[in-house]
Amino acid sequence: MGQDQQRSSGISAIALLVAAAFFMEFIDGTVIATALPQMAASFGVTPLDLNIGMSAYMLTLAVLIPATGWTAERYGARNVFTLALAIFTLSSLACALTTNVLQFVIMRIFQGVGGAMMVPVGRLTVLKTTPKAQLITAIATLTWPALVAPILGPPLGGFITQYASWHWIFLINIPLGLVAMILAWRLFPQARAAAAQAFDRKGFILSGIAMLCLVSGLSALSQQSIDWVTASLLLIVGIIAGQLMIRHIRRSEHPMFRPDSLRIPTFRIAMGGGSLFRITISAVPFLLPLLLQVGFGMDPFHAGLLVLAVFAGNLAMKPATTPLIRHFGFRPVLVVNGALSVLSLLCCALLTPTTPAWLVLLLLFLGGLSRSMQFTGISTLAFSDVPAPHMADANTLFSTALQLAVGLGVTIGALGTRLGDQIAHWMAWQSIPGIGFKLSFIFMAVITLVGLIDIWRLAANAGESVSGKRA
Repeated sequence: MGQDQQRSSGISAIALLVAAAFFMEFIDGTVIATALPQMAASFGVTPLDLNIGMSAYMLTLAVLIPATGWTAERYGARNVFTLALAIFTLSSLACALTTNVLQFVIMRIFQGVGGAMMVPVGRLTVLKTTPKAQLITAIATLTWPALVAPILGPPLGGFITQYASWHWIFLINIPLGLVAMILAWRLFPQARAAAAQAFDRKGFILSGIAMLCLVSGLSALSQQSIDWVTASLLLIVGIIAGQLMIRHIRRSEHPMFRPDSLRIPTFRIAMGGGSLFRITISAVPFLLPLLLQVGFGMDPFHAGLLVLAVFAGNLAMKPATTPLIRHFGFRPVLVVNGALSVLSLLCCALLTPTTPAWLVLLLLFLGGLSRSMQFTGISTLAFSDVPAPHMADANTLFSTALQLAVGLGVTIGALGTRLGDQIAHWMAWQSIPGIGFKLSFIFMAVITLVGLIDIWRLAANAGESVSGKRA
């Protein structure tokens, strides 16, 4: 009995440690959004030029996540998780010491390397070491950082930026990371797999090249001084690498992941139109702080507090998501709520510096409700019809696409703002506060509408095995 209690205590400690690491990883993806103007002034660039720092971090996660499961099996979870924490901590220190955009982007990539190893390996370890009777509690422990970190990120970043400096956004990770490293080395198991499976080097390299070049090419187009030759070459190389990756996966005996799950209509639509929704959802935390600060002249802290309404809506919708899907089914909920998501983005384009604060909070809160429902609904629908033999490959493909969509959201949001500035110049609309950001929100609404068209193609009984709602 005493051994069982000790084992349960150890499992709880591992789950709490992994949740804390998740919190550091998640919050670093959103905390700098409200700090971009001050960071840009420090580096001597415009705030939009720093979008690459956010997208590089998220993109690195997407590129490396497929390899982390194999790495943990090959070198041991304790070694990999501790190394991930060390990389994340040291790169946080380096981010605080950077003096230009290039240095900052490089250090954010290293942060992404640490985060990519940290999250999947930590989750896998908790799931492997937790008895089934405690699995619900363990998963709940791992879920809260994804809900809380986005809520705290923007106002925390604004508070630190206004009352200290943006450097402290990264410096606070150092003591937390050191403590986590010590605990990880003491708590994590070091068991290795009897025989590690072959690693698909060619697929990993081709997928990495494709994602890096495509996002980098789009990022280059969003910069103030566009190098058309470099941007074009990056996009061309990315498209070619993507085509080669698809052909390799179809022909290889041991690919990085098998595409069989894409034959399932619900999974294919969740990966297609669903990815467009995730791109626009990810663009909002980037565009809103810039609209409020650069467009309307707000200080970082108060802009962060207003953005808090979006994430409060995200959190408030969570308890209602399951009952609504069970009552109406996936297709009606995703179609109606998708239309509300389009309207919420258009409402952001209608905001002005004189809009009452209560109305701004209400509109952003309602937008957060709709985006949360869409994100959770699509994520659940994706795996509703995937059979158990294909679940691992589907999870790898979905996780990679999710991180890629997050990175693309920031990049496409910045690109939309650049295009908006050009349209405003042609139409002589420069006198309208925040016009470039407003037009970018309209572009995001159009992209969301395209995703909604794909969602419309769902069968009436889509995901009925999960929702229990029959047509």
